[in-house]
Amino acid sequence: MSLEHERRTILVTGVNGQVGFALTRALQGLGRVVAADRSMLDLSNLEQIRSVVREVRPTLIVNPAAYTSVDKAESEPDLAMTINGQAPGVLADEAKRLNIPLIHYSTDYVFNGEKDGEYVESDPTDPQNVYGRTKLFGEQAIAASGANYLIFRTSWVYGRRGKNMLLTMLRIGAEREELNVVADQIGAPTWSNTIAMLTAHVVAQALASQDQKSWWHQRSGVYHLSAGGATSWHGFASAIFELSQLDRRPVVKQISTAEYPTPAKRPANSRMSNEKLVRVFGLRAPDWREALRLCMID
Repeated sequence: MSLEHERRTILVTGVNGQVGFALTRALQGLGRVVAADRSMLDLSNLEQIRSVVREVRPTLIVNPAAYTSVDKAESEPDLAMTINGQAPGVLADEAKRLNIPLIHYSTDYVFNGEKDGEYVESDPTDPQNVYGRTKLFGEQAIAASGANYLIFRTSWVYGRRGKNMLLTMLRIGAEREELNVVADQIGAPTWSNTIAMLTAHVVAQALASQDQKSWWHQRSGVYHLSAGGATSWHGFASAIFELSQLDRRPVVKQISTAEYPTPAKRPANSRMSNEKLVRVFGLRAPDWREALRLCMID
């Protein structure tokens, strides 16, 4: 291991979450990864954030940790705001103090879902639920910090751990003969490994640059990072069962959002264009179906 590699320290938050778990593996060859779970770094404790960053003194902070219970956030807005809104701002302030970059992850839920086509990064934001509003606040706090940063907005994240649509469908599908799944919300299911691998490619590009400070500064901003293509929750569920090893596949029936009321309002259209990611970094995420196939044989 080179001395330069030893000097690079990447602090990753939320390492027991879907994206955090994948990131700790994807970033291994790019520096010394400090994998912080909630016991080490609790984003609801703002003073602890400052203390840990100052103790670790990383050369890069990667923050996938978040309050992700979309419906529960409606009844816990203050906690959601602390974790999703205020904590990213504190991380960004500490990154600015250390003169290091921050990579942070946001959501399609910052949009209202009323656009006909794909959302681009410059489209007006208009979150319709507490989760989306707190995530947008976090984006704004990072941008206001003066730190160099990359914010990757992603959508419909799933993987082989944690709580997500894939694992819920496999569990419920093994128990029931028939399922009702919403068919009028459209988006791109995105595998946690896709997010982690593309992030690692971006970090590798930065490390290969002649002037890393300038590289991060020139590319700072918001990017959309979601799987290629789009489907409905019903289409996603149907594809899961097509690829599953279940002895008996349930019948998946289409229902409307109105027929499945939830505490938090979801956007009808969550499609996001990844063209800025392609243009700036030369990276394109795989189609959602291909990624799902890889995930299910992983």
